[in-house]
Amino acid sequence: MNLAEVMGNVASVGYGLAAIGPGIGVGIVAGKTVEAMARQPELSGQLRTTMILGIAFTEALGLLGLVAGIMFGGIKFSG
Repeated sequence: MNLAEVMGNVASVGYGLAAIGPGIGVGIVAGKTVEAMARQPELSGQLRTTMILGIAFTEALGLLGLVAGIMFGGIKFSG
């Protein structure tokens, strides 16, 4: 096993760890939104909009983790 294979494996593990945070974040955001909708149903439209915006920002962190894994992990695209 050479160094390039090891670096590729480390990048894969790094992206996997970077995906855990947004996954937990989306779960918390969605759960708290459902809880808030159950408490105040009249605000469900506004809460849903805020939830979607929060999920979008949280998923952006996952994409940043993917880009960082590609940049620093040494993934080479043949071209």
